[in-house]
Amino acid sequence: MKDLFLSLTLLLGFVFSTHAQSGDLYSGLTRKLGFDRMIAPYGIEVTFDKTTHIIFPAPIRYVDLGSSNLIAGKADGAENVVRIKAAVAEFPEETNFSVICEDGSFFSFNVKYADEPKLLNIEMKDFLRENAACNIPNNFMEVYLKELKNESPMLVKMIMRSIYKADKRDVKHIGSKRFGIQLLMKGIYVHKSLFYLHLSTKNNSNVPFETDFIRFKIVDKKVAKCTAIQETVVLPVRSYNEMIEIAGKITVRTVYVLEKFTIPDDKILVIDLHEKNGGRHQTMKVENSDITAAKEINELSIY
Repeated sequence: MKDLFLSLTLLLGFVFSTHAQSGDLYSGLTRKLGFDRMIAPYGIEVTFDKTTHIIFPAPIRYVDLGSSNLIAGKADGAENVVRIKAAVAEFPEETNFSVICEDGSFFSFNVKYADEPKLLNIEMKDFLRENAACNIPNNFMEVYLKELKNESPMLVKMIMRSIYKADKRDVKHIGSKRFGIQLLMKGIYVHKSLFYLHLSTKNNSNVPFETDFIRFKIVDKKVAKCTAIQETVVLPVRSYNEMIEIAGKITVRTVYVLEKFTIPDDKILVIDLHEKNGGRHQTMKVENSDITAAKEINELSIY
């Protein structure tokens, strides 16, 4: 046993000595990262007198700049566009920046200064990945976001798209129809910790319907007009095909994603759709029995 311990000690000493002589900054039993673990960065050029715009496939959640030689921010009025330029003219050293999007995608860029950048407007959307999951690279990784309860952002998007494309009406008793506007609940689905609500809004009139807001709230059945204290607002964490304006004589369908919840029998889920600068508001009421009867998403075809 002593001989074995001595042999291991000598071996480890040789390994540490070899690392030190080779200039390796790590010591001890450290595994070196291989290139198969690397997320390859894109290379872009920036300049001082012009702005580079980068269009991402989803709203941006996070931007980190490698140095003060860069300035960047979301484009005014756009959630998925970053504008970036040099803060210092002719900065000599390469730097970098990274972006995380709402759909869980991660992008890394190495940045160099150029008097005349070759590309000033760049689109990062991957159409192959958008249309077929089988085209995702083997080393593709997602960033998981807190509000999705550890669910894959890509899977959430695929489920929303699947529900929208299937266009089934699994719920047939929940709706509201007033002033030429019809709001229907077409389906309530659940997967892990998330609800998926499929809503349809039909404008039977010739006057466009401009949405001010849609609100999901849990209220007491016995209270006709609820106050802020008596209601609990449930905020959607994602939506698919949400449109602000619904033109005359058309139907728009939207899938909303909410954190999973249950409601007591003495309360209901109320969905309010309000018209901007108008009075054609719609209200739907969803009972606890409707929520607990949500259809398992495993029964759907995800494509």
